[in-house]
Formats: sequence, structure tokens, C-alpha cells
Amino acid sequence: MTSFLSEREQKISQEFEKHGYIIKNISDLKSLQKIRTIFINSIKKNIKNISKFKNEEDILNFIHKKIKSNKLNNFRMKIINEVNKTKELRKLYYEISRNYLDALIGNELSMQLRINLSIQLPNDNSSLLPLHSDVWSGDSPYEIVAWLPLVNCYKTKAMYILPPQKYAKLKKIFVSEKNTSSKKIYTKIKKDLKWIEVKYGQVLLFNQCLPHGNIINKEKETRWSLNCRFKGVFSPYKDKKIGEFFEPISLRKVSQLAINYKLPKIR
Repeated sequence: MTSFLSEREQKISQEFEKHGYIIKNISDLKSLQKIRTIFINSIKKNIKNISKFKNEEDILNFIHKKIKSNKLNNFRMKIINEVNKTKELRKLYYEISRNYLDALIGNELSMQLRINLSIQLPNDNSSLLPLHSDVWSGDSPYEIVAWLPLVNCYKTKAMYILPPQKYAKLKKIFVSEKNTSSKKIYTKIKKDLKWIEVKYGQVLLFNQCLPHGNIINKEKETRWSLNCRFKGVFSPYKDKKIGEFFEPISLRKVSQLAINYKLPKIR
């Protein structure tokens, strides 16, 4: 296949294909700080005596000292609903990943309408995402996930993904076994999974067709991570439709004109 991609774009594409993801340093740290401050301000509205923490990093890493697991989901939903009312949040999120999204998808993009938030307290089993692939539950294989940590994520405080080279093994499991479960599959491919370390100041873009998930956070800090899906405006949609789940954010003028163009009527 002929490719006129730049050397930089080809390198990013090859890295993504080989690993199933890329992790890149964020050049616009001011935008990243704005994003984290939006969340910090929301936390301060919903939790008392938060000023006792030294800094923003400690507020996030040690929020489990202020909230119990049985209150976590209500707290998380309050934060999600509040921050998604901030008009600049999605634009900041897009700009942080823009160079890499353009290289992997193109520059006419649809973006998820709401930013998702994951909070995983230490030793809490209420916020687990078992092994899964997003396309198994109705997402389009044309989507990509931009995963942004608000704290350093490492070991069990992070997430895992099945490398592309091991995907054939998974397909054999599906063919050879009936009524298999996510738990059984995880046990069989556990040794093949890749744990991804992503530091604050970096962004992870991963192929959500590949199985991924997390386990109980055994570290002493709470995980805070954001995720949002992007796809080409004109690429196929599945259960999550444009206008309902996605919104075009970088439609070019020729495409806008073409969408609105109507052939003249001939008598």
C-alpha cells in the first residue's frame, strides 16, 4: 500500500501497531495543569477539610483517607457531572493528544461528548474492569482511547493490555472453549498481559480492540485516570452514534460544504 505519511507519522504508526498503544510526553503542560485543577476544584466542593493535604498531588493520591469505597461511585459521578459542565475541558483534552490523534486517525475527528473518570482506591474491588475489549460490547474498531492519568500510574495502580502478538492465542481460546468467561480467559493469558506505566505528564493512546482491564489496586495511592474516545468523522459507527455519543470537533470546510451540498433540480 502506498503511503505518503511523514517519517514521524510512520514511526508513531509503527509503534502503535507493534505495542497496541503509544505513551507520549505532553508538551503543553499548562493545559494539563488546567485539566487537573478543574478536577481539584470539584473535589474541594464535595469533600470537607481537603486543605489539610500539602498539594494537588497528595489530594489525588490520598483521597482514600477522606472517602470510603461504599461512597466512591456517588462521589465519582458528582465529579464527572460537574467537570463535564466546564466548556474548555474537552478542548484541552483534545489539544493534549492532537498531534498523535492526527497521525493515527486523521484530522477530521469525532470526540466523545463526555470525559470519563476512573478512581481506584487501594485494596478496593468496587472499581474493577475485568478483561474486556470495547468492540465486544458495541464500540467501533475505528475508535481509539486517549487515557490521561492525573497521578503517576504504575504496577497495579495502572492498567494492562494484551499485546497484538498474543492476540492469536486469545482467538484459539475462543474457538476451543465453550461458555468461557472473562475470569477464565484472564487466567489463561495472565502471563502474556503487559502492564502499562503512565506518569503524570504523559498520555496513553491505545487500541481498544485489544483486551485490557485492571485488577485490585495494591499500591498505597489512589488512581485517578481520565479516558475519552476519538474516531474519524466518516469512519463506520456501531452502537455509539454521532450526535448521541460522539460529536464532530475538527470537520474541515470542504467536508462541511459537501455535507450541505444539494444537486440542482432539473425540470
